[in-house]
Amino acid sequence: MGDLATSGEASSGRASAAIFWLGLLISLVGLANVLPTYGQLPRIGPFAVEWFRPFLFLLAFLVCLVADANKRARRARLGSLHFAGYTLAAVAAVFVSWDHYRIGQLTATSVVFFGPREMGISLLAAGLSIWACWRIWGAPLALIGAGAILYLFTGQFWPAPFTTAPTDVADTISANLWYDSAQGILGSLIGVVLTTVLPFVILGALLESTGAAGSMISISFFLMRRLRGGPAHAAILASALFGTVSGSAVSNVVGTGVVTIPMIRKRGFSSSFAGAVEATASTGGQILPPIMGAAALVMADIVGVSYLTVIVAVLIPAVAYYLSLFLAVHFEAQRLSDSETQHDMDIPAPGPQDWLNLALVFATIAVILSLLVNGFSATGAGTTAILVLLPLSFLNARVRRAPRQLIAGVARGGKVMAELAMAIAIVGVIVSTLSATGVPTSFAVALSDASGSSLFVALFVAAVGCIVLGTGMPTLPAYLTIVSVMGPTLQAFDMDLLAMHLFVFFFGVAAGITPPVALTAFAAASVSGGRPIATALVATRVGAMIFLIPFAWAFDDALLIGIGQSGFLEMIAAFVFLLAALYFSTSALCGYDRGTLGWIERGLRLCLTAALLSPFFVVELAALFVGAVLVVRRRVASSRASAV
Repeated sequence: MGDLATSGEASSGRASAAIFWLGLLISLVGLANVLPTYGQLPRIGPFAVEWFRPFLFLLAFLVCLVADANKRARRARLGSLHFAGYTLAAVAAVFVSWDHYRIGQLTATSVVFFGPREMGISLLAAGLSIWACWRIWGAPLALIGAGAILYLFTGQFWPAPFTTAPTDVADTISANLWYDSAQGILGSLIGVVLTTVLPFVILGALLESTGAAGSMISISFFLMRRLRGGPAHAAILASALFGTVSGSAVSNVVGTGVVTIPMIRKRGFSSSFAGAVEATASTGGQILPPIMGAAALVMADIVGVSYLTVIVAVLIPAVAYYLSLFLAVHFEAQRLSDSETQHDMDIPAPGPQDWLNLALVFATIAVILSLLVNGFSATGAGTTAILVLLPLSFLNARVRRAPRQLIAGVARGGKVMAELAMAIAIVGVIVSTLSATGVPTSFAVALSDASGSSLFVALFVAAVGCIVLGTGMPTLPAYLTIVSVMGPTLQAFDMDLLAMHLFVFFFGVAAGITPPVALTAFAAASVSGGRPIATALVATRVGAMIFLIPFAWAFDDALLIGIGQSGFLEMIAAFVFLLAALYFSTSALCGYDRGTLGWIERGLRLCLTAALLSPFFVVELAALFVGAVLVVRRRVASSRASAV
C-alpha cells in the first residue's frame, strides 16, 4: 500500500508540474500576442490567427486532459485503458490543431472546398471540446453544444418555426465548427477571450499571489466589526473587492468563503444564510467596476464601445446591488435576538503588510483606469497593469522571500484561461449554429408577435429565458449564449444596444444563484455545510435585486451613466427612487423591519417597489411619500414598544 501511495503522489506531482508549465506557456504566449508597443521597443504580436488559435486550443485542451487524468489517478481509477484513452485524445488534439493550421495556410492562397474528411475532423475537434467542457464545467453547457451539432445535421426535419433549409452537410459542419476563423470553436469569440480577457485573468491570479485576497478579508472584518451584521457585512465587502479583481464568482466563493462563512455562522446566522450571503456577494463581483468579469470585456468588444463606457454605465446598478445586500443582512440581523448575535467581535487590527497589499490592488486599478481614460484599449491597460504590478509586488516581504510565487500566479492564470477556453469553444459552436440556422431571428419574430407592443412582457420573457439558458453555465458562456438568442428580440423594441446587453448580462450573472442548478450557491453550500437547494433559495431572496435592477434601467436609462439624454438631476432622482425601492423590496422579502412585517404590509411594500420603478414621475413621488409614512409609522411603533 505504501508503494502505491508513493506512486500516486509521484504521478500527481508530475501532473501538477505539467499543468504548471502548460499554464505558464499559455500565459506567456498570450501576453506576447497582446503586448502593446512601448516607446521604441519592437512589438512582438499580434500573431497570425492561423497558428495562434489552434496552438492555444491545443495547450488548453492538454491542461484539461492532464487535470482530469490527475483527478482520476488520485481516486485510484486510472487504469491502462484510461491511460490509452487519454493518450489517444492528446494525439487527436495535436492532429486536429495541425489540420486547422494547414487549412488556414491553404485558404490564404487558394479556395478550399470541404468534404467528408474535413467534416470528420471538425466533428472530432467538436467531440474533444465537448468532452473537455463536460469534465471541467459539468454537463449543461456540454449537452447544449452537442445538441447544437445535432441540430446542424437534422434542422431540416424539425417542425416550424425551427425548420432549416437543406444544405451541404459537409461544408456546413466544417465551416461552422472548426475551420472558419470568424465563427465556431476557433472563431472570433475565442479570439476575443485570448486577447481581451487573458491579461485580466492573469492580473487577478497575480494579485492573489501577492496575498491581496487575505488582506482584503482582514481589513473588511476589521472595518465591519461593530456593525450588527458583523462578518456578514465584512463578507460582502471582501467579496466585492476580491470579486472585481478575480471576475469569477465560484473561485471567489472558494477563496474568501472559507474564512467568511464560518465567522458568519458564529455570529448566529444559519448555514444557508451564511452561504447565501457569500454566494450573492461573490456573484456581484462580476458586475462591480472597475475590473469586472470576463463577460464585460467581451461585451465591450461585441457592442463596439470602449471598456470605460461599460464600467461607467454599470456603476449605479452595481452599487445599488451591493447596497441591497447590506440591507438584506441588516434586516436579517435585526430578526435575530441580541442573545444570538454579538454586536462586537474581537478582530485583530490588520498589519502594515495588509494595508500595503490593499494599496497594490488600488494602485493596479488606478493604472487601468488612467490608461482607459487616456484612450488605451482594455487589452493594453490590462497588460500594462501586469507589468506595473510585477515590480510593485516585491513590496511584499513574502514575495521577496519567494519570487517564484509570481511565476506560479502567471501559470495559474494560464490554467484558468485553459478552462475558460474550453467553455468558450462550445459557446462558439452554439453561436455559429444559431447564426447558420437563423433561430434567433425566428425566435425574435415569434416573441415579438406574442408580446405585442409591450416592452415589459418582452423583457419578462427574455429574463426567464436568460435564467433558463444560463442554468449551470459560467457567466461568460451564459451571457454569450443568451445574447445570441435573446438579443434580436430586445433590439426589436428599440432598446439601446448597450442597455440590452447589460440586461442580458445581469441575468446571466444571476443564473449562478438561481435554482435548480446554481453553481455559485452550491459552491457556497459546500463550504457552509448547508443544503445546496436551500442555500440557492436563500441566495435568490438575498440577491433578488439583481433581477429587479435591470428592469429599472430598461424603463429609466438615467440609471445607466452615459446612456440616453438624462441630465445630472434626473440621474440623482432615479437613484433616490431606486434606493427607496431597494429598501422596501428587501424588507418585504425578509419580512422584518424593526419588527415582524405582516403579509399585508409586505404586499404593500412590494407594490410601492413597483410604483417607485414606474416610468411615471408623479407615481414615483406618490410612492415615495406613502413609503416615508410607512417607515415613520414603523419607527414610532418600535420606539413605543422599546419604551414599554
